[in-house]
Amino acid sequence: MIRPLYDWTMRLAGHRHAMWAMGFISFIESSVFPVPPDALLMPMVLARRDRAWAIAAVCTIASVVGGAFGYLIGYFLWDAIGQQVMNLYGYTDKMDQFAALYNEWGFWIVAGAGFTPFPYKVITIASGVTHLDFAIFMIASAVSRGARFFLVAGLLWYFGPPIRTFIEKNLGILATAFFLLLLGGFVAVRYMV
Repeated sequence: MIRPLYDWTMRLAGHRHAMWAMGFISFIESSVFPVPPDALLMPMVLARRDRAWAIAAVCTIASVVGGAFGYLIGYFLWDAIGQQVMNLYGYTDKMDQFAALYNEWGFWIVAGAGFTPFPYKVITIASGVTHLDFAIFMIASAVSRGARFFLVAGLLWYFGPPIRTFIEKNLGILATAFFLLLLGGFVAVRYMV
């Protein structure tokens, strides 16, 4: 199921309406769609390096707005829609664990999922289900999604096509390492002060 969706997304990158398509993919990926917007972001930036920042901005804004939609699914439509999406990704049984963690770590959970390859839609829906403060959710989403998409666009803009292969091979490791370093720094500051 995922391969045909991925191939379809790749074909969209060369279309004259690619920016709109990427915005749409970024929006629905944050709540239900399995293909990440990076699949369009990368070829679009490589094709139009002069538009890298605009492409990253559209991707970020659409993703954050889509995340808010995922939040609303969890908040208002858990029984009707949210539970089916969580079942699809195998996370329904973990909702109680998420709710407990959100009491203290909500910002970091959203930020981590927004930056790493972890399915962001799981966190957007879980945030709504657990009633995470909406402002915290939106700030964490904007920071993490913006950091991810602008980092990818910036690397592609600066290094060009050779960096694409490097990013695709190591995105999970790079994103996780960055987030662990960032989180470790904040934990250290919290306990040292």
